[in-house]
Amino acid sequence: MPFDILSPEMAICFFTLLCAYLVFGMAGFGSALVATPVLAMYLPLNMIVPTLALIDLTAALINLVKDGKNADYHEIKWIIPLMIVGSLIGAAILLKTRPDILILLLGIFVIFYVLNTFFSKKAQPHLSKAFVVPFSLIGGVFSALFGSGGFIYAMYLSSRIADKQRFRITQMTLIGFSTLTRVIIFLVMGVYVNMDIILMALAFSPAMLIGIWVGRHITLKISRDTFLKIINVIILISGVALLYRYFFIL
Repeated sequence: MPFDILSPEMAICFFTLLCAYLVFGMAGFGSALVATPVLAMYLPLNMIVPTLALIDLTAALINLVKDGKNADYHEIKWIIPLMIVGSLIGAAILLKTRPDILILLLGIFVIFYVLNTFFSKKAQPHLSKAFVVPFSLIGGVFSALFGSGGFIYAMYLSSRIADKQRFRITQMTLIGFSTLTRVIIFLVMGVYVNMDIILMALAFSPAMLIGIWVGRHITLKISRDTFLKIINVIILISGVALLYRYFFIL
C-alpha cells in the first residue's frame, strides 16, 4: 500500500470516502467530486481514478440489486447511446486540442442554471424529451475528458423524474454503465495489475458500504423539495469546481 493502513492519512481518506459515498447514496453521483481533492493530497491521481472507478461500480451494482426495478429505463435507453457518442467525441477532442474553454463554458452554464433554479419563483422546469440529446452528448463528452459527467445527467433527470427514489436509482444506473466502461478500459490497459489499487479499493469498501446505506435511508425520509435542493447544491459545487480547475489548475 502507498501508506500504512493504520496511519492517520488512511483514517482521513476513509472518512472522506464515507462522506463521498453518503452523497453518492443520496444523489446517485458526486463521489469523485467529494473524494478526489482530499485523496489527491495523499495519493497520485493515476491511482485515485481507477480506485474510485472500482468502488463506484461496486456501489452502483449494489444499489441496482436492491432497487434496480425502480430505475426509469425509458429515459436510460435514450441516454446511453448518446452518452457513448459523446464519449467518442470527448476522446477525439482530447486527442486533437486542449479542452480548457469547454470547462469554462460548462462551469458558467451550470452555475447560472442552478442559481436560476434556486431563485426562480416558478417550480423546477420540466425539460422536454428533446433535451436528452444535448445533455447526454455533453455528459458523455465530459465523462471522457475528465471522468465527471454525472452532474450533467442529473440536471436533465431531475427535471424529468418526479419520484426522488426513481431519480436516484436511474442516476446510479447511468453512473454504473459509465464506470463499467472506464473499468474495462483500465483492465485492457493493464492498470489493475497494480495490486495496490485493488488493495486500496478493498480497504475503502467499508466506507462505501456505510455511506450508501446511510445516504439511501436519508433520501427515503426527506421531502422531494429538500432532495432537489441537495441535488442542485451538488451540481452547483460541480460548476464551481470546473471554474476553479480552469482558473487555478489548468
